[in-house]
Amino acid sequence: MQTNITKAVLLAAGRGTRMRNLTETLPKPMLQVRGKPVLQHIVEGSRDAGLTNFLVVVGWRAEVVKDFFGDGSKLAVRIEYATQTVQDGTGKVVELAREFAGSDPFLLSYGDILIAPENYSRICSALAGAEAVVSVKRSDDVSQGGAVFVNEKFELVDLREKPKPGEPTSPWYNAGVYAFRSSIFDYIAKLERSARGEYEAERKFRRWS
Repeated sequence: MQTNITKAVLLAAGRGTRMRNLTETLPKPMLQVRGKPVLQHIVEGSRDAGLTNFLVVVGWRAEVVKDFFGDGSKLAVRIEYATQTVQDGTGKVVELAREFAGSDPFLLSYGDILIAPENYSRICSALAGAEAVVSVKRSDDVSQGGAVFVNEKFELVDLREKPKPGEPTSPWYNAGVYAFRSSIFDYIAKLERSARGEYEAERKFRRWS
């Protein structure tokens, strides 16, 4: 099975409303950490793991991202852009990567998620034995994100977005970085809106795994 991943999709369309004034003129992924935008840390970490072709999905203040990164040449990568015009969930935004990915596997990361750079290689390598890889981290409170349920082989069996009090929970929190094969697009095409009114890729993972 092919695991030589060179493509990455970075989701940088959101405003980050909980950041208030910090994201009035900047998209959340462009906020600086240690002197660089978060998104630059992600591009550089992914590049050092062998990922050289990027699709950056933009929306709020898209021009800020495009002006900063351009075609990616200053970071020794190639960057294309796609625009998410409606914020309607992770499922539909993945669809924007169909033409970019083609039949190739790819990494997908939220544009405001920082992980240790060596984990990009680990996530890509894990795709050798799976159709998709969902990164997780331990957390005592998964109510603000995705609770990831796994079996004894650490295979995903369920993923619940923002579980409410009294609902089943898990010590594993969705860390927001994935690796996919092109088969993901067949499943995304079948998505229906969730009770929250969004197309949530996580809902499809439950039936796919």
